Amino acid sequence: MDSLLKHMVDMTGHRDHTMLDISVISAVQELAHASQTRVLTLATVRGQTFVRPRATISAGQPARMEDHPDPGSPGDPIALFPALAACLAHHEASAEQRNASGGHTLWLPIWLGDKADTCLEIVNPTPYTSDTIHVIGGIVSVYRNFQNLLDYSERDSLTGLLNRKTFDDQLAKMLAASIEADSLTLPGEPERRAHTDEEKQWLAVIDVDHFKLVNDKFGHLYGDEVLILIANLLTSSFRAQDRVFRFGGEEFVVLLRSTSLANAKKIIDRFRMNVEAHDFPQVGQVTVSVGFVSISAFEAPVIILGRADQALYYAKSHGRNLACHYDELVAGGLLQTVESNDTAEFF
Repeated sequence: MDSLLKHMVDMTGHRDHTMLDISVISAVQELAHASQTRVLTLATVRGQTFVRPRATISAGQPARMEDHPDPGSPGDPIALFPALAACLAHHEASAEQRNASGGHTLWLPIWLGDKADTCLEIVNPTPYTSDTIHVIGGIVSVYRNFQNLLDYSERDSLTGLLNRKTFDDQLAKMLAASIEADSLTLPGEPERRAHTDEEKQWLAVIDVDHFKLVNDKFGHLYGDEVLILIANLLTSSFRAQDRVFRFGGEEFVVLLRSTSLANAKKIIDRFRMNVEAHDFPQVGQVTVSVGFVSISAFEAPVIILGRADQALYYAKSHGRNLACHYDELVAGGLLQTVESNDTAEFF
């Protein structure tokens, strides 16, 4: 009982979805004596449901966020999980399956109304007892309720993406983590530089091309549907550890965590092409323009956001349906900047 209460206190003490995921799988792993517990994202793309792990804990190992091997992939098709697929189709609370190795897998979708975009997966070498399922069910209920509370304060009501208020907090955390990583030098290691070419944090600003024409021609209901579908494509195109925000209107922002320039380009361009290839009901084809920039822990957020905005403006004024990297534009002489002070930058 003490262990259960400790986990409940830990879960409800977080104000961040990532830490909430880590907390719930840690609780389930210990209390169910599982060999592996995962949080799965259930994403729907072009009418098909895909499963992608976003947090995992295995026996004897610490919990971790998952990085999908193909960042552009929405995950594995739901057809590979027939028991889970049937559970979702019938809006059931759980599904269990015996594995080829003799172990047992239990899936617990997190239903929010009639929709489930998150699922817990618990793998155990032995069948689950009624007491174990009862305890796990209680943990899942707390997890679902607290997810709802976080969503209410952090999410955009139309698209379900994180909102502008949450962006400020997330960017501040990312900058703080970057400063800490840059300042950490192990014995025998050369001094770290702020902008290594290996892995950086990135900020991308996304704008729907000619969105006003969509609203004017088809009406705001279809315009809202376009925004919802683009939000779904954002969620399925980016990695579990990235953060996607709606800034308002037709503008979105993505924070990409720890990846190389080549991989950032691949992820962003895959999303852009996914939008271009999507058939939007009634509207037809829609495209997006993107401007992105690396995040430096030693620059003000307003400068970072301003640079991404300028790359976006360049993309929109040079044909649209483009993804432009700020530093490459500057290096190629296509943008010129003059630093004025710590809080503003003039072009």
